[in-house]
Amino acid sequence: MESSTIRNHQIKVNLPGGIVSVGDLSVILETLESAGIENVRFGTRQQLYFSASSAQLEDIEHGFLMSDTDFETDADRHPNIVSSYVAEELFNNSNWLREGVYKDILDSFGYTPRLKINLIDDSQTLVPFFSGNLNFISSDIGNYWHLYVRFPKTNTIYYWSSLVCSEDVASLCEIIESIILSHRHLHYDQAEIDGQQLETTIRTTGNFLFQSPGTALRAPDFQVPYYEGFNRYNEKYWLGIYRRNELFPVAFLKELCDICRKTRIGQLYTTPWKSIIIKEVVPTDRKLWNATLDKNRINVRHASNELNWQTEDLCEEGLALKHELIREFNEHDLRTFKLCFAIKINPKSGLFGAVIIRKQATTADSDTTALFDLLHTVDFNPNSKHYSSYAEGLSRTDLFPSLVQLCEDYYQLQTLAAGKQTDNYYETNNSIEAEIIYVHQCGCCLSIYDEAWGDESQEIPAGTPFSALPEDYCCPLCESNLSQFTPIIKETLNTF
Repeated sequence: MESSTIRNHQIKVNLPGGIVSVGDLSVILETLESAGIENVRFGTRQQLYFSASSAQLEDIEHGFLMSDTDFETDADRHPNIVSSYVAEELFNNSNWLREGVYKDILDSFGYTPRLKINLIDDSQTLVPFFSGNLNFISSDIGNYWHLYVRFPKTNTIYYWSSLVCSEDVASLCEIIESIILSHRHLHYDQAEIDGQQLETTIRTTGNFLFQSPGTALRAPDFQVPYYEGFNRYNEKYWLGIYRRNELFPVAFLKELCDICRKTRIGQLYTTPWKSIIIKEVVPTDRKLWNATLDKNRINVRHASNELNWQTEDLCEEGLALKHELIREFNEHDLRTFKLCFAIKINPKSGLFGAVIIRKQATTADSDTTALFDLLHTVDFNPNSKHYSSYAEGLSRTDLFPSLVQLCEDYYQLQTLAAGKQTDNYYETNNSIEAEIIYVHQCGCCLSIYDEAWGDESQEIPAGTPFSALPEDYCCPLCESNLSQFTPIIKETLNTF
């Protein structure tokens, strides 16, 4: 009986789209404070977490029931719906995707999803593209989305052949989910769920408005935006707050909500980097915010090479390894600009990164004897779906030297790219950086995949980016898989 009293439970509250109203968050925080909860965390799917003892849980359950707050205890049956709304106006300017579109879609969900759903603007790089099971990515046609289906517990991604209308997103998610989960319930082999068959089945219902895609999805050049501190936009400021230990004091968040109410700010936003963002701060109110940051000793100017890391939710082992590697990076003054790192203690976790540090499955009791594999996307864009193995079976002490060499290899590629530009590296008219065009070369037979041509032999249309190739694509000459391809600068081919 005593052990059950002191047992800690993990409670999750989903914040759909990473958006939470000040009023709703205040109610949650009041309940937690009354129960004696001191800190909360935010997760990689923009949700809220906290720990509670069994005694505290009774009070929390009662408070959440009274406030109609949905939550899960020691479970994750219903993943949060992720959206890139937090990035709007701050890190990108979409042609048509605005607050109203996001909120209309989120409000149209009349059920609680069991698959991971992403609503992503294709012009931003703060929120990952393919970390969900149903990944809706904005197209160049207003109110229409590309859809990439990643089947649960696999790396198999199917590209929906038609664009999906905003009005159909929620209902389409519901029917796709029912079909996929019914297969799993019947113990079908996951491979038996065929993407083309799934799409054909749904099309026969005639209930959805599909549109032919204008152009193929092209993932933007990746760079993690600096997502913390005070930053100016549209004559106002936004404030980003990141916590090194991932813990946000309840008392501090309550003070933030109080200032929001005083200054007529209606909502806060969470990010996949376990941080929060507050928009619409007017210049005359900055003193209020700075005073609260001072009072609570909140640092808001961490180095960029600390902000470009993904770790699993509620994973102290991954967090400790991140801090260890960051210390090494800082000590050696290692450049990591444009790179993004992820630490997977659980190999099946849905983290994204250009560089993946993946712990091998082991029965070892000590972290010091654990072994790790080092992978990277073939084009060093974390929104790519294709990974290549860089090193395997690394000890903890070998990780940092291998990461240094991997970074060196990456920057050699970047230096080569810069060296192949004309003397006028920046256009004199408007200082726009000259475009570098990459192709991908098979490391076994040196065949080239050029997206400008596609691959007619495998029915890959011209204009298909390498990142959008199907998982089973192989070299047309030697049949090597995608992991054997490496990016090279197209211009260098002319020198041979």
